[in-house]
Amino acid sequence: MNSAFPRDFLWGCATSAYQIEGSPLADGAGPSIWQRFARTPGRISNGDSGDVACDHYRRVREDVALMRELGLNAYRFSIAWGRVLPDGRGRINAAGLGFYERLVDELLAAGITPMATLYHWDLPAALDDRGGWLNPDIAHWFADYLGVVVKALDDRVPLWATINEPWVVADGGYMHGVLAPGHRSAEEAAIAAHHLLRAHAHGVRAYRAIGRQQIGLVVNIEPKHLPPNASDADRRAQSLADAYMNRQYLDPAIFGRYPEELPAVFGASWPDWPDSEVDALAVPIDFLGLNYYTRSVNAADPLGWPVPVRALRQAGAIYTETGWELHPRSLTETLLWMHERYGGLPLYVTENGAAFYDPPCAIDGAIDDPLRVHYLQTHIAAVGDAIARGADVRGYCAWSLLDNLEWAHGFSKRFGLVHVNFETLQRTPKASARWYAQMIARHRKGGS
Repeated sequence: MNSAFPRDFLWGCATSAYQIEGSPLADGAGPSIWQRFARTPGRISNGDSGDVACDHYRRVREDVALMRELGLNAYRFSIAWGRVLPDGRGRINAAGLGFYERLVDELLAAGITPMATLYHWDLPAALDDRGGWLNPDIAHWFADYLGVVVKALDDRVPLWATINEPWVVADGGYMHGVLAPGHRSAEEAAIAAHHLLRAHAHGVRAYRAIGRQQIGLVVNIEPKHLPPNASDADRRAQSLADAYMNRQYLDPAIFGRYPEELPAVFGASWPDWPDSEVDALAVPIDFLGLNYYTRSVNAADPLGWPVPVRALRQAGAIYTETGWELHPRSLTETLLWMHERYGGLPLYVTENGAAFYDPPCAIDGAIDDPLRVHYLQTHIAAVGDAIARGADVRGYCAWSLLDNLEWAHGFSKRFGLVHVNFETLQRTPKASARWYAQMIARHRKGGS
């Protein structure tokens, strides 16, 4: 192992509530936009839904025992807003909040650090009925929800994230309509993006009033590379793509300003936000979380929307089941870029993983996944390289602990280190899980 990793480095796995919990309406929980989305024909592959998912809601002790068996010392999970506040605001569901209290207590008893994400895409349907991320009041709704959860758990949860991947929420949910709530509007995407940032800022301010631990923001970054012999049009398109995906959220959250390219991306749909409102998006945070999966090599394409680019497939590269290129060097590049551009904030790799074909059930009690092992080996080495070159990286969470409902892909794409037979719900650690466990054990012993 790269000796750059500090002794107190967090080695974990990540999940999200709707993807693994199942029982979405159990014990008084309120429905989310993903339950509606899953029931809309054609939205999710094979008509899959999170009604059962991995049944984590009823198998918490089993799953935490599995984490302990793998030697994890961190677990990143999300809290379902509608479990805690069935109407999105107001009435508290004690049973739903109690589920997360039990989860946290189980983690601590197993010596595992809880890393809680407050919003991972599953907005309460009741708030969507009031406009969802298009309603400016949602920043206050989010801060109130945060207050309820933090008052219950802050004494036991040392790391909080406000929102997971706001770019995906706005782009997938409001620009392209491939994720809940399924809208397709550049104007709505710009508004939703702004209100996501306002919610983050309001949430951090609310946390500072009552919280005593650390709070940050989690973003997905995909480096935008140029092809050989790039033209001026390619360079212009690359700049727009980078601003839209990689700087649209970080620059406002850290600097209080939007990238100058965004009006060109959104055109007439770009709102003229008041300067004072944009300034207020920047609030001091304790860390940034990075979700990294791939890079893209982009060429200009006038038919691209909303950014005039197309991704170029790279000859000789390995691609995952989701069509993403394996490119670990870009993880090092991204961590160094975030470190240098955003003032040396502590960083956590909050998601990193790959979907490869795995059989639906274990063969002789085993699942061999050599490509995923290779992915983990090379990407963890890339994190070590970034640390050796000065980036303050404090933890790494593989995506994902379990095979799960991969959003609109349904159960057709498997990212888990632990295989789930979706007929029986039996868990089987894959070869990648065993490799990860051995790597963590070597680190704890100070080995290489």
